[in-house]
Amino acid sequence: MATPTASTKQPVGGSEPITPSQLFHGRRAPLALNIVVVGCGLGGLSAAYTLARAGHKVTILESAPAIGEIGAGIQVSPNLTRLLIRWGLGQRLKEVAVKPEALTFRRWQDGQMVAWTKWGDSIEEEFGAPYYHIHRADFHRMVYDLAEPHVNIRTNCRVVSLDPSKPSLTLESGEVVYTDLIVGADGVKSLTREYVVGGPDKPTPTGDAAYRAIIPTELLLKDPDLRPLVEKAEMVGWMGPGRHIMAYNIRAKKEYNLVMIHPDDGSEESWTAEGSAEKMRADFVGWDNRIQKLLALIPSTLSWKLMDRAPLDTWVHKDGKLVLLGDSCHPMLPYRAQGSAMAVEDAAVLGNLFSHLSSRSQITPLLYAYQSIRYTRTANTQASSRLNQRIFHLPDGPEQEERDRQMRAAMEDALREARGERSQSPSSALAGNANQWADKAKNMIQFGYDADEEAEKWWRENGESIKGSQGLASRLSDCLSM
Repeated sequence: MATPTASTKQPVGGSEPITPSQLFHGRRAPLALNIVVVGCGLGGLSAAYTLARAGHKVTILESAPAIGEIGAGIQVSPNLTRLLIRWGLGQRLKEVAVKPEALTFRRWQDGQMVAWTKWGDSIEEEFGAPYYHIHRADFHRMVYDLAEPHVNIRTNCRVVSLDPSKPSLTLESGEVVYTDLIVGADGVKSLTREYVVGGPDKPTPTGDAAYRAIIPTELLLKDPDLRPLVEKAEMVGWMGPGRHIMAYNIRAKKEYNLVMIHPDDGSEESWTAEGSAEKMRADFVGWDNRIQKLLALIPSTLSWKLMDRAPLDTWVHKDGKLVLLGDSCHPMLPYRAQGSAMAVEDAAVLGNLFSHLSSRSQITPLLYAYQSIRYTRTANTQASSRLNQRIFHLPDGPEQEERDRQMRAAMEDALREARGERSQSPSSALAGNANQWADKAKNMIQFGYDADEEAEKWWRENGESIKGSQGLASRLSDCLSM
């Protein structure tokens, strides 16, 4: 595990690394709770870490017999990396991640470029933290290594039922675990969510599924047509009728990651379900020659059914001792690459707020405070992801031509800026652009967000009223329902 470097003068406001003792301005809760986190994914590990650093005794219950993460590549945007760097993971990220120099969109049939947005160092200059591509397993391992010394991680502990009023959890073994607070971080197939919403919460099929695969880059480097995909280190998207492909380098450019969205043909809602490489290739017949070459290099693939869930009415159980986090309450479709970011942001806010806890009467108000800080942002991000599904999959025709026209206009402006020329379009002209990453105002909202700062701001404005206040929880809940 990398050793955190020296502190900064403003440990919450920047993305510079700090020592763990200085997280939340060095604050630790005067009252320590026993907290159980259900699920050992990225969200669960992050929540366990922040709550432990806030002074609480945290146990993770994980149903799997051993801790491991497979998956494939994921994107780690500045709103996420600033938190990871703050937690001391900056050096480990640099060692295994790839910093994409640009985002490019291409036409499905011939690979013609229709969009280009400069990333690289300019992202860090603009938002104060880098944009990385990383393998999910590497990401999971570094957060696990960060959390493990501070929390009790129990594997082979499948939760089969809850009593949110005590609260307590019953395991498949028959053991009953009692605690002060339950954090449900058990993913898209969440059991804890059913207790919050009062029953099964059925997802809505999007009509899409995703193939995922990783290719050793040494194979791409042997082909003159594919070599630039490694050497340029851009994220490349091919858009086509009802389908799209996103591709980028991971693991210090040793591997090339592909996510191929296609019409669902009966896939399973799972990160680990095997797919058919033959079907995968058939789904993209007629696409750019580089796509045909890439798919020919893939011997096997994973297939993932994409399901959608509308924002919940509440993330907090009515008894105020069970709260949801990450995919259990706001699962993200992959079209905006914000699923992990939203879960870790949740964790940062929850830990920050609970670093103030001094009385059991504050537990429920702080849970509603967490929900009030996070609810609108996560709902808006879900909507933004759904929008890209439509944008990427337009059939050839007038709407597709207008999409490409908008994207090209933003590309020409970005290329002028990259050449050192003055932009000819004000930021307002890019608002609502079909390339959401070219919309500067939208980027600032998404990438400029600092979860710790939002929690600190909330406490500055409401902290005095929460001390000893029994009515704040209901007021926060009422505000969300308005």
